[in-house]
Amino acid sequence: MTSKRFEVIIIGGGLAGLTCAIHLGKYNFKVLLIEKNNYPKHKVCGEYISNEVLPYLNQLGFDPFKFGAQRITHFELTTHNNKTIKAELPLGGFGMSRYEMDFQLYQLALRQGVCVEKDTVNDVVFENDSFQVHTKSNQNFDAKVVIGAFGKRSNLDLKLQRSFIAQKSPYLGIKVHVSGNFPENKVALHNFKGGYCGVSKVENGQINLCYITNYKAFKNYKDIDAFQNEIIFKNLALKKIFLNSIPEFDNPLVISQISFLPKNPIENHMIMCGDSAGMIHPLCGNGMAMAIRSAQLASDLIIDYHHKKINTRAELERQYAKTWNNTFRLRLKTGRVIAYLFSQDWLAPKLLVILRYVPFLVPLIIRMTHGKPMKA
Repeated sequence: MTSKRFEVIIIGGGLAGLTCAIHLGKYNFKVLLIEKNNYPKHKVCGEYISNEVLPYLNQLGFDPFKFGAQRITHFELTTHNNKTIKAELPLGGFGMSRYEMDFQLYQLALRQGVCVEKDTVNDVVFENDSFQVHTKSNQNFDAKVVIGAFGKRSNLDLKLQRSFIAQKSPYLGIKVHVSGNFPENKVALHNFKGGYCGVSKVENGQINLCYITNYKAFKNYKDIDAFQNEIIFKNLALKKIFLNSIPEFDNPLVISQISFLPKNPIENHMIMCGDSAGMIHPLCGNGMAMAIRSAQLASDLIIDYHHKKINTRAELERQYAKTWNNTFRLRLKTGRVIAYLFSQDWLAPKLLVILRYVPFLVPLIIRMTHGKPMKA
């Protein structure tokens, strides 16, 4: 069976995959993006993006505020027993739904000449310094470079025998959009026993409520409503938001088996981007910016490889792994520590007392889980 040839194949059309496609398309690469879902589509996601990526998005030709993104300047954190701390965000950010953002980036990718296939990748074979990509619809594609941007977990993770996929993860994510009152300029993280919920406005004035919890805590209740009533509503800020808003979804979106275990940024010679390369705890609220940042790192190095500034594939892989780790290792470690500390119900209120007495620590911690503004 004949194969269609591309310079770069991107598996997965989320933020990282779309950003890579647009970036490489601007440099006239022959790019194929393979995505199993149609656009637009809602995803379980906090939908807050740090302004660190804004110069880069603008340079790619994407202005989120053109599509109704909300500017966010302030942060609020509460514990399960209703202790509160507030701060200004050092860089600020914006709120935009994945439904709208992914769709608009997809449209931009098409305008850049990116070829998009709605399909599922079954296998990726690397031999003779080239990739063969096989799909569920029996299509075959070849490319010099393949980018893995297929998200939190995928059948390809099983195929590649990645270490994290063999371990069950206890985390469950649930998201809904609602209509109600909430400040447009604020992102809030409200803790409850066994998890935490992110709250922020997105386009059209809707509020994104996205929470993550330990499945062990959740399974003791018959359904989502019972869990919210018995656990989440113990946090009075969350109770007020949930009870004074109108759901915009027929049913909440749910995903399970969310893993925060370390992953390798290179697998089977594929360059991994976004959640495929590593996830930061949602308590740090910066996963979307990390996905976009990783796409820039990968794209810049692939361009250098194409122009022989990087001479070998081994050097490309080494440089990407090194750059990825230098950029994100501290963020991920900090995120794990923060998430662990605030998961200890007895400790979280004490931490907030300390942060109130030493207020400069809050922006310092935020900076440790965020990057500097990306140069265009």
